[in-house]
Amino acid sequence: MSDYDVVVIGAGSAGVWAAPFAARLGARVALIEKERIGGDCTLFGCVPSKAFLQAARVAWHLRSADRFGLDPVQHPVDLGRVMAGVQQAIARVYTFETPEALSRAGVDVVFGAARFEDAHTISIGGTDKQIRARHFLVCTGASPAVPAIAGVQDVPYWNYQSVWQQTTLPRRLLVVGGGPVALELSQAFTRFGSEVTIFARSERLLRMADPEASAVLRTVLEQEGVAFRFGARTERLETSQGTIRVVDRGENVEGDALLVAVGRRPQVDGLGLKQAGVRYTARGIEVDRFLRTSQKHIYACGDVIGSFQFTHYAAWQASNAVRTMLFPGSSEGIRSHIPWTVFTDPEVAQCGLTEAEARQHSGSGSEVRVARWGLDRVDRAATDQDLGGFIKCVHRPDGEVLGAQVVAARAGEIIQEFALAIDRRIKLGELASSIHVYPTYATGVQQIAVEARLQAVAASSTLKWARKLSNLGRS
Repeated sequence: MSDYDVVVIGAGSAGVWAAPFAARLGARVALIEKERIGGDCTLFGCVPSKAFLQAARVAWHLRSADRFGLDPVQHPVDLGRVMAGVQQAIARVYTFETPEALSRAGVDVVFGAARFEDAHTISIGGTDKQIRARHFLVCTGASPAVPAIAGVQDVPYWNYQSVWQQTTLPRRLLVVGGGPVALELSQAFTRFGSEVTIFARSERLLRMADPEASAVLRTVLEQEGVAFRFGARTERLETSQGTIRVVDRGENVEGDALLVAVGRRPQVDGLGLKQAGVRYTARGIEVDRFLRTSQKHIYACGDVIGSFQFTHYAAWQASNAVRTMLFPGSSEGIRSHIPWTVFTDPEVAQCGLTEAEARQHSGSGSEVRVARWGLDRVDRAATDQDLGGFIKCVHRPDGEVLGAQVVAARAGEIIQEFALAIDRRIKLGELASSIHVYPTYATGVQQIAVEARLQAVAASSTLKWARKLSNLGRS
């Protein structure tokens, strides 16, 4: 039986961050993984999807090159070659997450399914090995959710994991779901040449996003050829002679392939959490604000606790959990204003509160101000013909930033400045004082900050008195 200071269960985004971090702090660490190191982000999510989206963006620029005064190029897409490029991107990222790399960082990597035998002991499936530890961190992630639709078990479909094994571009792709994964992949397949139909239960895209951002993205996707069926009530899935049929409100819609992207569910089964005395539900493991479970020496973070399912949030939580384990005091691991980005083209990024949320929190809404700047006023966006988006900042009269929403080709980069402002309580007007490189998209942040500052000064009593004193001086 081996003894460790910290045992990390699950080698996804949180695990591959937590284990080396704990080792660098002097702890004896084991990382347990039942399948492959890297988890969803490296193998099925962030990395492959962004490589896929980049390939689709190149294909789209070739097909629409006349926008830039060039001859458009219509070229058939070999999906097998595209997917080979996706696998190369995965391999490049995985280089820094291999068992050998983790071992060099001071981490003992153990392959097998971990299961709690009691609150301080885990067994490794397929072996007679048992491991004890002072602290445990459970970060087993999540897996694709299966919708409760009649026929779903009988119809071949893709999810965000199996889509990367496809080598033939479908002529007609049906997509069940209207969230980030569905939209990113739908746009990519459309740009490669597939006819894509999205079945979305809600009446708008990205319910978590600002409604204006959803509207801009819908317009762009429809212009590129994506068909939407909003308010979908998918009753049944059928297949016959290679054709897949989605029955929506009594109407049959046919396609050659089906992508199901209806979210993810925390992976809590098979861990022996009950034997360890750890409380959990189908929504995930229950934790306090310091990421401690009902057993104070067992922590959990990332997708398995059922909160925001973002790689960067999981890694941030993992760091804070390790600090709390190994040092005096406690680091809070729960945040309500997580920055996020949907990597469509344009990207949709957000942090903090939307305008509607801010007004709801303030009651009357009188303490909420909204600064908005269209991309048509950002010179770099004009040169790139990226004009349909905007930068929006929700703030208090004193300039305290409550939230921000950005729709732009580089929204994920722009949103970072607002996220820092929220974290460090930097006023919106203060962002105007920092010199921004021109011409960049970030110049738009400075522009919106300058405009907000000028409006505040124009309405202030200080300016009115200054004008009166100036006039007196001239008389």
